[in-house]
Amino acid sequence: MAELWRGDFHSHTVFSKDGRTGIRSYVAAARRAGLDRIAVTDHNTLRGAREAVTLAPDLVIPGEEIQTSEGELLGFYVREEIPRGLTPEETIARLRAQGAAVGVSHPFDRFRRGAWNETTLARIVPLVDAVEGFNARCLFAADNRQAAEFARASGLPMTAGSDAHAALEIGAAGLELPPFHDGATLAAAFRQARVFGRLSPWWVHLLSYSTSWRRRLIRFLRG
Repeated sequence: MAELWRGDFHSHTVFSKDGRTGIRSYVAAARRAGLDRIAVTDHNTLRGAREAVTLAPDLVIPGEEIQTSEGELLGFYVREEIPRGLTPEETIARLRAQGAAVGVSHPFDRFRRGAWNETTLARIVPLVDAVEGFNARCLFAADNRQAAEFARASGLPMTAGSDAHAALEIGAAGLELPPFHDGATLAAAFRQARVFGRLSPWWVHLLSYSTSWRRRLIRFLRG
């Protein structure tokens, strides 16, 4: 049987505003989870990805979760940081220019600010490589099912990931897929991937909310 890798394609470090995991702890957790690859997809920054790649180049895919004007996108093998707030089309064009693979984050999660509407999704389907069909942080399984159904109906493969904001979540979900080494080969591997994983417990959201609010309070107190 051909070799398959286990990868988590959505995760966050301390460099996300609501992330709790330092880089060394992040890498250690990914190795404990038995992952062959993990994408660091911090919110609108490459800082965590760059540090993680330096520490574990054999493990880490440099990525970014980017807030566009209409929803969030995932970039894989990102070399240059993409600013938030651009249109989806401009964001995708900038990712393509650097050879990145492009996915749509948690498209139908009813509690996410970065969710999408179907009209916009239909517009960008020809421009992306995949749709996140399983996100372990979705509170309702139906939201993941809707995403998976949309991907199938659109002829797109699925990505999957833990969306980990704490080390204990890393590896909760992901893909088993053929080996790859850059954005183009990853996009091809998505088409042969199998989803694995489970939904994380609801209380993991309290960890990221508390982290976000603590940082806001610290900034306020510092003036």
